[in-house]
Amino acid sequence: MTGTAFTHRESEPTMDLGVRWKLHGDGRTPAPGAVVRPDERLSWPRTIGLGAQHVVAMFGASFVAPVLMGLNPNLAIMMSGVATVLFLLATRGRVPSYLGCSLSFVGVAAVIRAQGGTSATVTGACFVTGTVLFLVGLAVQRFGAQVIHAAMPPIVTGAVVMLIGFNLAPVTASTYWPQDQWTALLTMLFTGMAVVCLRGFWSRIAIFLGLVFGYALSWALDRIFGRIHSVDGSGKVTDHWRLDLSGVSHADWIGLPSFHGPTFEWSAILVALPVVIALVAENAGHVKAVGEMTGDPLDDKLGTAISADGVASMLSTAVGGPPNTTYSENIGVMAATRVYSTAAYWAAAAFALLFGLCPKFGAVVAAIPGGVLGGITVILYGMIGLLGAQIWTNARVDLRNPLNLVPAAAGIIIGVGGVTLKFTDNFSLSGIALGTIVVITGYHALRAFAPAHLKQGTPLLDAGTSSYDDGDPSASS
Repeated sequence: MTGTAFTHRESEPTMDLGVRWKLHGDGRTPAPGAVVRPDERLSWPRTIGLGAQHVVAMFGASFVAPVLMGLNPNLAIMMSGVATVLFLLATRGRVPSYLGCSLSFVGVAAVIRAQGGTSATVTGACFVTGTVLFLVGLAVQRFGAQVIHAAMPPIVTGAVVMLIGFNLAPVTASTYWPQDQWTALLTMLFTGMAVVCLRGFWSRIAIFLGLVFGYALSWALDRIFGRIHSVDGSGKVTDHWRLDLSGVSHADWIGLPSFHGPTFEWSAILVALPVVIALVAENAGHVKAVGEMTGDPLDDKLGTAISADGVASMLSTAVGGPPNTTYSENIGVMAATRVYSTAAYWAAAAFALLFGLCPKFGAVVAAIPGGVLGGITVILYGMIGLLGAQIWTNARVDLRNPLNLVPAAAGIIIGVGGVTLKFTDNFSLSGIALGTIVVITGYHALRAFAPAHLKQGTPLLDAGTSSYDDGDPSASS
């Protein structure tokens, strides 16, 4: 095969279940100018190595997320392997992807726990969200992607993603950073340098490298300066070790993670439901990116991908694990290697299952110091929020138009500021849930009453003498 594009052929028996692969070339490296297609593979040793690389690429975010949510990291990595297998089977091997713990739910978990919720309450709310995501996927399969664009245009999607990310800022400022401010600062600086200065694969695992750096730094500071006097994970001011490895020594090498069932509370469910919008945006972006890089249009698989993500999240949260989503880190690995073989993702899923069966490994992850998480989350939470701005930029959303500006501005401030709307003594809406409702209903309500010229993009706030005056929005600078 030559060139980077290929045409999918539905009649190929190798793609019926997506679990059979043809050897690409000599099995060593992609041919010049070519890519290894999802239904192809390199030699098995190289494929297994690529699978391990995919697991490492998602380590940082996929292990940080369950720790921040207060869930079992061993169970999280195990269920990410199960979710990946389910996703690959559902999409019949056409959409190479790894499903890991979604960071979009970290803020949800923080809010639910602040309201007195338990891990079961968190997973129950996430289970309902996965169910709704599954139903959205079915709707996309039935009516096409236009149903998403109609209900959730870029201005809405971007605003919701932004308020979800920025809503997490107080968690970093009040919970993690105060535990060890200097370790947090140095970890933040190292991670930022890694993201910007490293190249290729190393830049894509910058979060993981930041965790390793902070871990090692905390150990060294304990050896040099002894215990630190600061708040601990429970919020009490005590003398404590930065890095407490006592749980690691007591953990077994082999064993099953702990499972628990979900419980359902309306207040928690309402907090979690807005994340559906972020998950739909993530899945749509993943499918679009993979389709463009491989040359195989995957629009017909968008609904299937969204539904598969929803079912995988339902399965994970039903046993006490976190919800899942597709990972952009793994897209970077595919782009760098030009290997889109789903065989590598099956290998990655197998590695994840093995890690999930090692409680000692989970104990090492759970021991990540609070100061390290403070430095990591400063960047990570900000990046989540700014993904909303990226959605606006890619869609060329013009915030000078009041129809876009007003609902987004109001929803973001409500979501980030934690504004509360109380209905009864037992029911209120606040933060992420209320902000999302304001963005969605506000946009569609205003659009229903807005004059025609605002729906077309002109005139705009402070447009001055821009070319919008000519009625040609494409010419605006």
